[in-house]
Amino acid sequence: MERIATAIDRMNTAIGRATIWLLFLSVLVSAGNALARKFLSIGSNAFLELQWYLVGTMIVLGAAWVLRENAHVRIEIFSASFPPRLRKWIELLGHSLMLLPFAGAMVILSWPFFVRSWAQNEASLNYGGLLVWPMRGIIVLGFVLLLLQAISQIYHAIRSFAQD
Repeated sequence: MERIATAIDRMNTAIGRATIWLLFLSVLVSAGNALARKFLSIGSNAFLELQWYLVGTMIVLGAAWVLRENAHVRIEIFSASFPPRLRKWIELLGHSLMLLPFAGAMVILSWPFFVRSWAQNEASLNYGGLLVWPMRGIIVLGFVLLLLQAISQIYHAIRSFAQD
C-alpha cells in the first residue's frame, strides 16, 4: 500500500505543478483578447471561454495536489487547541466519512454527463464558443484524482497512528 500511496502522491504533485502554468496561459489569453478588442476591434467568445477553461482546469486538476500539500482552506479556530492525536482522528474521519464518499459520488454522478456530452459532441451555446465535453471530462478526471488522493491521505493517517 505504501508504494500505491507514494505513486498517487507523486502523480498528483506532478499534475498539480503542471496545472500552475494554466494560470499563466489564461493571463496571456486574457491580455491578448483584451488587446485585440481594444486595438483591433476583434473579439472572440472562444477566447473568453478558453480563459475559463484554463482556470477551471487548473482548479479542478490541482485540487488533489492542494490536499496532498495540506494547503487547502481550514478553519482551525477550535482544532488548533486540540491535542495532536485528536487532530489526527479528525483528519482520518473527515477523509474517510466525508471526502472519500463525496469524491466517489461526484465521479459516479459526473460520468454520465461527460459521456452524453462527448457522444453529442456538445459545444457551447455562445456563437464561436468551444466544445463543452472536454471540460466535462476534466471534471470527472479531477474528482478521480481527488478520490485517489483521499485514499492516499487515509493511508498516511492510519500509518501515522501506527508510528505513535
